[in-house]
Amino acid sequence: MKKTTVKELPLPGFYNSNHAAEYGYGPNAGKLQRDAGAWKAAQGVTAAATDRFNLHLLLIDVQKDFCFPDGSLYVAGRSGRGAIDDNRRIAEFIYRNLGTLTNVTATLDTHFAYQIFFPSFWVDQDDQPLQPYREVTREQIERGQARPNPAVAKWLCGGNYPWLLKQVKFYCEELERAGKYTLYLWPPHCLLGSDGHALSGVVQEARLFHSYARGVQSWAEVKGGNPLTENYSVLRPEVLMRHDGQPLAQRNTQFLKTLLTSDAVVIGGQAASHCVKSSIDDLLGEIVAQDAALARKVYLLTDCMSSVTVPDGKGGFAADFTPQADAALKRFADAGMHLVKSTDPLASWPDLHLA
Repeated sequence: MKKTTVKELPLPGFYNSNHAAEYGYGPNAGKLQRDAGAWKAAQGVTAAATDRFNLHLLLIDVQKDFCFPDGSLYVAGRSGRGAIDDNRRIAEFIYRNLGTLTNVTATLDTHFAYQIFFPSFWVDQDDQPLQPYREVTREQIERGQARPNPAVAKWLCGGNYPWLLKQVKFYCEELERAGKYTLYLWPPHCLLGSDGHALSGVVQEARLFHSYARGVQSWAEVKGGNPLTENYSVLRPEVLMRHDGQPLAQRNTQFLKTLLTSDAVVIGGQAASHCVKSSIDDLLGEIVAQDAALARKVYLLTDCMSSVTVPDGKGGFAADFTPQADAALKRFADAGMHLVKSTDPLASWPDLHLA
């Protein structure tokens, strides 16, 4: 199929790149709707329903807790400005390609006070809460070095603490067997109802403007509310079964179908080392199971994602997950997915045959 010329659009007059660094910034949806009406007329933007090529942008967890130093789990990358600069580039990518992007979906990591990956869920042998930024293994549980907080058993499993103990042992064993992750305790983040759960204002502004200008819904996928499993990927939790053989969670088959039936999928967001990596891993697994050639319709915005780093206070890092992200990107590229930058014109992207 012949590749057509793609018109890049100017950034709208209200856009201010400095807002990408402002935790408290949020758009006025009513004003955006009015601005979008005049702007789309001036730029000749048509409704997304008329698109012959469905270009779907997937933004993973671009939420305030991940995107700002004031957030509880800032994804700074090695530069220290990781998610801030990523979000500026994401917003500008949406504006420049607004007439070509058919759908934009944002995922929302969504948690409650007690979840298996939060310190509040666990106590040590002295009944003291565990600290964040550490692993929990089955061996530690068996030795009594980590055990579920007895307080959660009442509301989680009817007070059946032996059942809960069996479940967490099974869960850690399943994670270790799969080889993707060891259970890792994070600081509380993206708690439903908190400021940190909200999308970065500059990205929220861009996605709403796209929605109003193109007459398409502002799609969102919520993930992460099950207290007994992690949910890095938007497509499935880490573990699907309980120790007693009953279902624990389920795959997001409807959204998977949405992605696979799109003509092309573009992915960015946070963090490259965790939720982005896991989501792409699961997408690739489904692609390989159906048709490996489908990988060529996936584009990864390498300048719109950063890795988790944990500063050590001495100018270095206590933890740096950048190598894991880099290895994953190479693996995705080897499978046929395309590594691109948000500033590369769409017309230059390989295998993107816009109709």
